[in-house]
Parts: sequence; C-alpha cells; structure tokens
Amino acid sequence: MSSPHSPSPARSPRPAAAPWTAALSGAAALALLLVVAARWSPLMALDRAVAEALHRHAVTDPGLVKVSRVLTDWVWDPWTMRALIAVAVVVLWWRGARALALWTAATSLLGSLLQQGLKAVVGRERPEWPDPVDSAHYAAYPSGHAMTAVVSCGLLVWLLRLYDAGAGIRRAALAVAVVSAVGVAATRVYLGVHWLTDVVGGALLGVAVVACCALGYARYGAPRRSSASW
Repeated sequence: MSSPHSPSPARSPRPAAAPWTAALSGAAALALLLVVAARWSPLMALDRAVAEALHRHAVTDPGLVKVSRVLTDWVWDPWTMRALIAVAVVVLWWRGARALALWTAATSLLGSLLQQGLKAVVGRERPEWPDPVDSAHYAAYPSGHAMTAVVSCGLLVWLLRLYDAGAGIRRAALAVAVVSAVGVAATRVYLGVHWLTDVVGGALLGVAVVACCALGYARYGAPRRSSASW
C-alpha cells in the first residue's frame, strides 16, 4: 500500500477487463447511435411507449416529480459530477500524481465534448408534452446527464482501484456509481425530457470512455512498473 502522499498508484494500472469493456460498450453505443440516427420505427415506437407510460404517472404524482427534479438537478446534475472530478484532480495533483490528475481531467473533458458533438450531429428532438412536468433544452441524444454521471462515477471507481482502496470502500463506491447511473437515467425519462434510448446511449458511451481512459493510461500515462498486472 502506498503512503498517503505517494505520487503513484499502489497497483499496476492494467485492468484485464478494460479491452473487452471498451470494445463491447463502444460497439453497442455505435450500433444504437446508427439506429437512432436512422429513426428505426420499432425503436422509436418503444421510446414513445415508455415515455408516454411514465409521463401519465408523472402528471398524477407531483411529489415524486419534485423528488426526481431535486435528484436530477442537484445530486446527479452534470456540474455536480464534474465538481467531484475536479476535487479528485486536485487531490491527485496535491499527492504528486500529476500525470494521472491531467489524464483524469482530460477524460472528463473528452466525455463532455463527445456528448455535445453527438448532440449536434444527431439533432434529436426531445419529447414534447401538452402538460410537461419539467423542461430541458438542446438536442436529446445522448443524454448529457446519463453520460456525465457514468464517466464521472466510473473515473472515481477506477481511481479507487488504482490506489488499492479497501474492498469495502470499492464495493460501496461501485454501488453508489451503479445507483447514480440508473437513478439519473430513470429521472430523466420519468420527467419527460429524454427518451429511453437517450439515456441508454449516454450510459454506453460513458462506459466506453472510462474503459478507453483506463487502457490509454496503462499504455501511455502510467509509470512503468515491474510488478505483474492486475
């Protein structure tokens, strides 16, 4: 285990599952992107059916809508997620792991640029309702909330793994990450500001970005170690 001010991670940062994770999530994200861009009617019908069913419930339950808005606008808001990454970057820099700090910051920035670029290219319209319970602007696909939450939580879980945090801490962080990813996706669709495929696409892209980050850091950014990979 490294000391509290050790500049390098305690583990050799070569996650064995990262190549498969990057390949599978990237392929799935690309396939979904193509289907959404082509406006494939069966998938569009599924999106509409899910959105309408959830909206019918939302307009009858203002209490759950209020809770959902607090969660999506504050707890899982993209700026909240980016603030967590900013704190992690500052801590890494303070510990002397400056290459890792810059790598983490660059990955978060890359995720934001990718989502905004895809929104502009796809140009998908958001759901429209005669009686909306919430509002959002700009293009729908992919969901920025979902993608930012997955990228940010994924990076934090990856950093805990690199620094060999205790098993209990890693399991708790992973549980929080999964709840956050699923929760923000659910609130965005429930509030009627995204289609189901928007949040699924955002999550898949987020997983791909984090997996590629881990692979890239192992290949180009990590200090060379003689220990076996994990």
